[in-house]
Amino acid sequence: MSGKNHNISAAWSLFNSFKWKSFWIDLKDAIGGNDKDFTSIRLSKALFLLSVPMVLEMLMESTFAIIDILFVSRLGADAVATVGITESLMTIVYAIAFGLSISTTALISRRIGEKKKDAASITAVQAIITGLFISFFIMIPGLFFSRELLGLMGASESVIETGYKYPMIMLSGNGIIMLLFIINAVFRSAGDAALSMRVLLVANLLNIVLDPLLIFGWGPFPELGIAGAAIATNIGRGIAVIYQFYLLFRGNGRVKILLQHLKISFSLIKKIIKLSLGGIGQNLIATSSWVFMVRIIAEFGSEVLAGYTIAIRIIIFSLLPSWGLANAAATLVGQNLGAGKPDRAEKTVWTAGIANMILLGLFGIAFILKTEFFIRMLTGEAGIISNGIEGLRILSFGFLFYAMGMVMSQAFNGAGDTTTPTWINFFAFWCIEIPLAYFLAMKFGLEQNGVYTAIVIAESCLAVIGIVLFRRGRWKTRVV
Repeated sequence: MSGKNHNISAAWSLFNSFKWKSFWIDLKDAIGGNDKDFTSIRLSKALFLLSVPMVLEMLMESTFAIIDILFVSRLGADAVATVGITESLMTIVYAIAFGLSISTTALISRRIGEKKKDAASITAVQAIITGLFISFFIMIPGLFFSRELLGLMGASESVIETGYKYPMIMLSGNGIIMLLFIINAVFRSAGDAALSMRVLLVANLLNIVLDPLLIFGWGPFPELGIAGAAIATNIGRGIAVIYQFYLLFRGNGRVKILLQHLKISFSLIKKIIKLSLGGIGQNLIATSSWVFMVRIIAEFGSEVLAGYTIAIRIIIFSLLPSWGLANAAATLVGQNLGAGKPDRAEKTVWTAGIANMILLGLFGIAFILKTEFFIRMLTGEAGIISNGIEGLRILSFGFLFYAMGMVMSQAFNGAGDTTTPTWINFFAFWCIEIPLAYFLAMKFGLEQNGVYTAIVIAESCLAVIGIVLFRRGRWKTRVV
């Protein structure tokens, strides 16, 4: 019990850091970057220094989705539905990018903990090569079969005809997403989370400026409609990737690529792929359930699907900052295991998990009490509003479980144990969520509310199972 109380105390100290005289110094270090050894400084300070830029990074990542919906929603329900379906199609891209970033995080954080910076740089090069190679094979179907892909997802003829360019552009530019994820994982796992934050700041500013110009044709720009949203996103992210390469080759980060690092190591690529398979698997298993959710909800019409899309975008906005804290925990787990400090790694996870529950719990309360306010921020159409309110309110009841579940998953991943979260995800999403959503929605007449309820139940099971397996401690002996 005393250990549990210590973890709660450490988590609370993270929030109470605002009362410390050194807060502004730590905040400046967190945002501006620092050269501290995260395996030796005070745990709450290490989490603060890493999590602040990671939370800001995830907030900026979420604005991609929010900004697109904000402008696209003015084009009508069909346009919003197109974005929602395309996001489901993009799950394969995000799953692979997520898997590669997990393996990159596990390997580089371990090498940094071992004080082997050259090995970390070589690993970064191999991860980039792997991501570019895979992205080529996703680009082809995006270029030539976007109409067919929308049709397979249950889109109406009007959605297909007016919106097929959006998935075509997004899937064709998947290599940009791959690089953005992988290189930012390099920065984060090395302890340079502030660099990842700056990269996404550049991408977001460009996206915010370009979205209305290209969607509505303001000034000298052509009116491209929904296709303009995709082009704006790709341009913003593309320039951010160029900035990433500049930081890798010319910057002053912990991982710097020199001429001697530019070589292919097939053994290391094999290790990256092997580790990433677990990450890809767990993400595909999880995100494929969202594909099934979209497919079921599409049966109830465009307004229901649009309401679902907006509710999910708001959920993503709140979850991504929490992913920032979970990513900080993953980095510290890897670095502390590399430094031979498994007990400190475990303590990090419990502290981050409790802090995340406090953070995400506040979001959940706000969404439950002021649901309509948040939905109306993104749309003014009555049908979409009513459907969005139902989804957001039900999903918000599971926020405490989401918070602890994501920290547990990232803790396993940071240790290089990508297999355990894969099996947890399989059980929670394929054995519980998908069949439960189908029966509640289609057989018991709950329609879209049945889908939302199934999501909450599945995520809660995931968190509980993760806690039980984490306490066994087998992840501490993982060798990468």
